[in-house]
Amino acid sequence: MRLASGVPGFDELVEGGLLPNRLYVVSGPPGSGKTTFSSMFITQGAKEGDTCLYVTMHETKSELSQDMAGFEFGFDRAMQSNTVQFLNLVTESGKRTISQFGSDGGLTNRLVAYIEANDIDRAVIDSTMLLQHFFTDVSEEITGFLSALKQTDATIVLISEMTDPSAYSDEHYLAHGVIFFHNFLDSGSMTRGVQVIKMRGTAIDCDIREIGFSEQGLRVFPDSKVQT
Repeated sequence: MRLASGVPGFDELVEGGLLPNRLYVVSGPPGSGKTTFSSMFITQGAKEGDTCLYVTMHETKSELSQDMAGFEFGFDRAMQSNTVQFLNLVTESGKRTISQFGSDGGLTNRLVAYIEANDIDRAVIDSTMLLQHFFTDVSEEITGFLSALKQTDATIVLISEMTDPSAYSDEHYLAHGVIFFHNFLDSGSMTRGVQVIKMRGTAIDCDIREIGFSEQGLRVFPDSKVQT
């Protein structure tokens, strides 16, 4: 069984959807589509009745909803539903919520305990760049963080603010799948694309496929290859 991403055209690149209970890293430069992809993933989960969690360290629920307000894929309705939980780890309410799940092991144990206690089916964590607020040494502690997330029964999308698709980091090696969003400036105009770099258990090609934005959100054109 595979999970629908909620992004039109994307599932055709990964044999019909994402394998459940796995960790996926969504990487790319600012403005390339990572947050929209992740928001559509959560919205699709809400539509299917999955218990969903959106974890952030830099946006309020209201700000994220405003960011997605220009689209009509139903993110605001999903965030107001009983199936989606929102957790901002740097607010006082977020800190109180996560502190209920133990004091040992810092963020890693607390977040894993939260996911397990709430029977989370889908989760988005935004983003690796801001883990420095919680880890003394991100390069050392992120391995344990990702390994612990992989042991949960949730399907997790981890946003990574990576700008160079050839400069792999720990999260790319540890994840079950890596999806990279591209921005190309060509003759003064922007060309956008998505590339499935890695997907365990799935036959993929690594070509960059065209993407576009409309009122319905992000769309992938699986038959349109971006020429670089």
